[in-house]
Amino acid sequence: MARQPALTDVAALAGVSHMTVSRVINGNGPVRPDTRRRVLAAVEQLGYRPNSLARALATGRSHRLGVVALDSVLYGPASTLFGIENAARESGYAISITSVSRPDRESIGEAVDGLCRQGVEGIVVIAPHVATGQALEAAATDVPLVAVADSDQAPVPVVAVDQHDGARRVTEHLLSFGHPTVWHVAGPCDWLDARARENAWRSVLTERDTRVPPVLRGDWSPRSGYLAGLALVAEGEVGAVFVANDQMALGVLRAFSESGVSVPDDVSVAGFDDVPEAAYFSPPLTTVRQDFIALGRKTFDRLLRQIEGTRPSARSIVPPELIVRESTGPAR
Repeated sequence: MARQPALTDVAALAGVSHMTVSRVINGNGPVRPDTRRRVLAAVEQLGYRPNSLARALATGRSHRLGVVALDSVLYGPASTLFGIENAARESGYAISITSVSRPDRESIGEAVDGLCRQGVEGIVVIAPHVATGQALEAAATDVPLVAVADSDQAPVPVVAVDQHDGARRVTEHLLSFGHPTVWHVAGPCDWLDARARENAWRSVLTERDTRVPPVLRGDWSPRSGYLAGLALVAEGEVGAVFVANDQMALGVLRAFSESGVSVPDDVSVAGFDDVPEAAYFSPPLTTVRQDFIALGRKTFDRLLRQIEGTRPSARSIVPPELIVRESTGPAR
């Protein structure tokens, strides 16, 4: 096996000292521009990759962050993780990910402890679950920590898409078509996002002195949306439905189609998330878009401020966007 190029090889090719090469790679000292260019050219020519452990020992910085995430393939949590990874990568940070199947005190605490032992500089906890707030209180650590959670109760700085504003916008959009009320297919009651969306929907109807129909509850899956759709068909007088995520909305659309209910002629349907497939549902789905890339950047920024010794704001919000498509229209 060929020997991996070393820092001294780069120094010899560039005609500089190994200390100069170290300054260029770690960005921790003055180097003339022409010298920097020679060093970087030598790095590229040799395919040199600095030893991250050695660099951490030399600089006291590992440039590695930890992420605790729910073991989930749901679009929201998965896209949040993707956004954080993108933001970290753009800034030269590596990511260590620990998945937990349950967001309880023991699981979150063990995950945080494990990441601390890996020498991470800071930790993000993707925390959409009600139980995660208490778990974060138990995760005592000197490592900076930020949570992705739409909550005012978390004991650490939080970053979130404004779920309440997104749900308010889509509910008002449905009412603007003259529908007498809006039905709601909610997510699981122990998810923070589901609670925020349901509370916003209820607030809009209450403020307008509009009848608040009973909530139908799903588990985020298309199947649960399909069953809710069948229940709505049985109600007989449903004009508009706000579904708490696009996957459940897909199930609602399928149930309506099988039952001969036309969308949007008979019933308007709107979702939440704007999954990539939403524009290709039949009909294309009106929904609320969450900018997960912006969420990732803002989360990384808040964590980096803590790492550098600055206390960030307790709560940072990313605005949602209402995407209007053909699944919503005027009341009959």
